[in-house]
Amino acid sequence: MTDAEEAQSAAEIVAGEWRYLLEGSQDLIDTETVRAAYAQPQLRHLFPMVSHGVMYFSRCTGLPAAHVGGQVYPRGEDGRFWVRGPMGVGTVGRAETLEEAFALVAANLPEGCGPAIIGTAQDL
Repeated sequence: MTDAEEAQSAAEIVAGEWRYLLEGSQDLIDTETVRAAYAQPQLRHLFPMVSHGVMYFSRCTGLPAAHVGGQVYPRGEDGRFWVRGPMGVGTVGRAETLEEAFALVAANLPEGCGPAIIGTAQDL
């Protein structure tokens, strides 16, 4: 497979996962959260992942994932969204809206964070 074919395939896999989450036909996460994440252009090219209502992003399509940017937790008792660092380490901040929360994630991406690749964290 050429680099161009692999990049296209990775882009298709990422786009497929976004479509799956945006459809909202599963009980993984609410579509409002997914739409807010998708609205951030820097996050659209990363592989979206969810667990227990928490949304996060990977630089690769396989596991183990290469977590980047941070994790957005559902609205807490204080009415705000908690944004933790990659792998849930540390706190990036708290946000009043989902849009603000995902803007924090996008701002926390490492310099030169490119699109997701096919493979695992070891392949980066």
